[in-house]
Amino acid sequence: TSHHLCFLIGRSKGAAACDWFILFSASRRSVMTAWVIDKYGKNEVLRFTKNAALPIIHYPNEVIVKVHAASVNPLDISMRGGYGAATMAMKRDPLNINQSGSEFPLVLGRDVSGEIMECGLDVNYFKPGDQVWAAIPPWKQGSLAEFVALSANEVSHKPKSLRHVEAASIPYVAATAWSVIVNTGGLNKDNSSKKRVLILGGSGGVGTLAIQMVKAWGAHVTVTCSQNAERLVRDLGADDVVDYTAGPVEKQLQTLQKFDLILDNIGGETEKWALDLLKPWNGAKYVTLVTPFLHNTDRLGLADGMMQSGVTIGCKVLKHLRKGVHYRWGFFAPSGPTLDEISEMVDAGKVRPVVEEVFSFAQVPQAFQKVEQGHARGKTVVSIVEDQKE
Repeated sequence: TSHHLCFLIGRSKGAAACDWFILFSASRRSVMTAWVIDKYGKNEVLRFTKNAALPIIHYPNEVIVKVHAASVNPLDISMRGGYGAATMAMKRDPLNINQSGSEFPLVLGRDVSGEIMECGLDVNYFKPGDQVWAAIPPWKQGSLAEFVALSANEVSHKPKSLRHVEAASIPYVAATAWSVIVNTGGLNKDNSSKKRVLILGGSGGVGTLAIQMVKAWGAHVTVTCSQNAERLVRDLGADDVVDYTAGPVEKQLQTLQKFDLILDNIGGETEKWALDLLKPWNGAKYVTLVTPFLHNTDRLGLADGMMQSGVTIGCKVLKHLRKGVHYRWGFFAPSGPTLDEISEMVDAGKVRPVVEEVFSFAQVPQAFQKVEQGHARGKTVVSIVEDQKE
């Protein structure tokens, strides 16, 4: 009754400070198993613990998800080493109340496929027991754990046709590909027919998903990858494949018709020649996922870093506008509604998961090593609840 009393007093005073959710949490344990890091560094900073703090619902629009499967993305490798740390700290603690290092112990992992365990009071679209998937924003605790807390608007019902280990390979790369192709690149299911799309670095997580998305929408897709990934990208629908091990890739691409959209997963030198492959004065866009944004904000602080990033992208945009092409940066954007659309495409057979390897929960350090080696052929997944229990 005291719990109910707290709840009622909170309502009557309109006090957010009262623990609304003590109703949910009174009877359950307070710790869980997880892989955490206590400082930034190489693979040895990963630590397995049975005493990680169980996530609790802090806001009425949140849900707790029991993690059945997660995945490891290149971003996890970068974040393990401290990439984005200053920016994420600002996002977690905008008023700078907490001391530095307060993010530890930090749980990595940006993909989750699992089951809703609890819902905040404002959550209407989900109920406990629902099978869901989500891409977790990088400033939140991740999915390499038994449970994770998310905002309901970041969550979506997972495709019925996929097992959790398959589903966990998709959300982060799908949210990234959607953000880049639709929000930044301007393509969608209604305007992509006959458009020419070039994907630089097409055999990794984002590339394998982007190929399938734009092919489903009727675009013509050219992909660069190494020779031993050619079969994979052709199976996913690539029309032209350029092998970057068979000589300078820009020379090979210059022999092809020009493109409406270029998605760059490689960065570095590609920027120097890729924009010349776009159709001029036609609204064509080059979107790169390899941006200095977080490096700038980590190095210079948020305001100066954003200023530096703004100056950098401003100069590049202007330089290329003079040639009649558009230069853009692409970013991951967490979104439940985006995953609803992807879920429909999966269940309609238009998008399939590309899982290169599945590791057990005990093998998380090996999964990190695998992703760190590069040369991905799809995604590296971690199974947390064995499939026969699904």
